[in-house]
Amino acid sequence: MSEAVSQAAHDVVTVGLDGSPESRSAVLWAAHEAGLRQARLRLLHAWVMLAPEDPHRPDEQDQNYWPHRIMDQARETVRARHPDLPVDEALVAQDPLDALTDAAGESDLLVLGTRELGTMAGYVVGELALQIVTRSGVPTVLVRDQHAPLPVEKDRDVVVGLGLKDPCEALLEFAFETAARRGDPLRAVHGRHLPAHAYNRGGGVEPYVAEISAKDARQELMEALQPWRERFPWVTVDERVVLESPAHGLLTGAEGGGLLAVGRRHRLHVLAPRIGHVVQAAVHHAPCPVAVVPHE
Repeated sequence: MSEAVSQAAHDVVTVGLDGSPESRSAVLWAAHEAGLRQARLRLLHAWVMLAPEDPHRPDEQDQNYWPHRIMDQARETVRARHPDLPVDEALVAQDPLDALTDAAGESDLLVLGTRELGTMAGYVVGELALQIVTRSGVPTVLVRDQHAPLPVEKDRDVVVGLGLKDPCEALLEFAFETAARRGDPLRAVHGRHLPAHAYNRGGGVEPYVAEISAKDARQELMEALQPWRERFPWVTVDERVVLESPAHGLLTGAEGGGLLAVGRRHRLHVLAPRIGHVVQAAVHHAPCPVAVVPHE
């Protein structure tokens, strides 16, 4: 298993820093993932007002005091838990959206922190994170504060949400490789509306029609997963079909998971990049870190 996984290992995992608790969690998650991938970790903080570095300026006059402090804290956090991990540091005098989008193009994975909605259910993703998700050409992982791997939780499924209408090879590749690296089970979830003729005049559901719909969905899911099962025979796969709306079914199926992977289709010809309602539901309400994987 280790040989096959190492052949798929990546080179750079980039994590965006802003000094928040969510950012610290993202750093810890990214460092752990970089170690699994045998990759370099790049710590990136962008501030458009970053001043030119002057090694002769006294510390008390350092105009970049806060960016340096953010970087120093992130480095110390990584070193405390992953002392042998190769780490690069980047303080960039650039708009964060542009800097992180550029960094994604030079990375195999981008990791960002997300903000929680206090005691309310779910969480909100900052506007910047959403904008980056719509533009990133590589998988982008959104991590909440309490989902830092302290300690790393084993045997928590990697969950992948599949639509099945369109090819999703990049998403399946990401999901299987991630489960293989972690040694965790993979849970494949497909949510599907019942057809209109499944409902009778009284508003109830015809059990026979529902069972046929579920059987068809399970067959399609099995066929989509079969080539990847053969490629990763050591990965335990749990197939789940939920006869609900795709968004709600995905969230139901992701309960108890350690990472949820969803796909985002490239839309090269639209004026304003966006994410669909299923991905919106995942990034706002999933109970675990979310990886948004772009695919054709």
